[in-house]
Amino acid sequence: MDWEQETAALIRQDNLRMRCLEAARSLMLPDWFIGAGFLRNIIWDHLHQRLDATPLNDVDLVYFDPDDLSLESEACFEARLHTRCPGVRWEVRNQARMHLRHGLAPFLNAADGISCWVERQTCVGVRLESEGPLRFTAPYGLDENWSLNVSICPRNPRPVLFRDRIRKKQWQRLWPRLNVVWPDCDR
Repeated sequence: MDWEQETAALIRQDNLRMRCLEAARSLMLPDWFIGAGFLRNIIWDHLHQRLDATPLNDVDLVYFDPDDLSLESEACFEARLHTRCPGVRWEVRNQARMHLRHGLAPFLNAADGISCWVERQTCVGVRLESEGPLRFTAPYGLDENWSLNVSICPRNPRPVLFRDRIRKKQWQRLWPRLNVVWPDCDR
């Protein structure tokens, strides 16, 4: 199965997601993606045959700019996105500085930063290229999302954080067919 093609078809049918991608593209940020629940949720909704999309808590836009690590730039980009897509809670983060927040080695690019998020299934991103195609990053593969398993990220294995996020986010309540693969230390 071509999971990129399947995922792209779902995104292209979702007006909100396409508006968000167009708004993000308009910023002309270097090496950007919208990630995490933006992709993960639409796949899980589809697999659970939900007629209405699960509301997005936020839209995570990441980019990579080692020449401007300021929080002010991120806030400015968020404000511009709020103007383009009112009602969307944007979170814009430069992956060139996020390694400091998590005590990791510096990231090489936006995809490298995404590859260290807490769950494998969250480590996904998409962007709308200037010519119109969708470009994905999924270091562990989009098939991880289509499998309905939820597992810890091997590049950033923090079992306590993983367990707390699974419980706090209550994904199994929203998508009951999900299977959480608990780290060995949590068994």
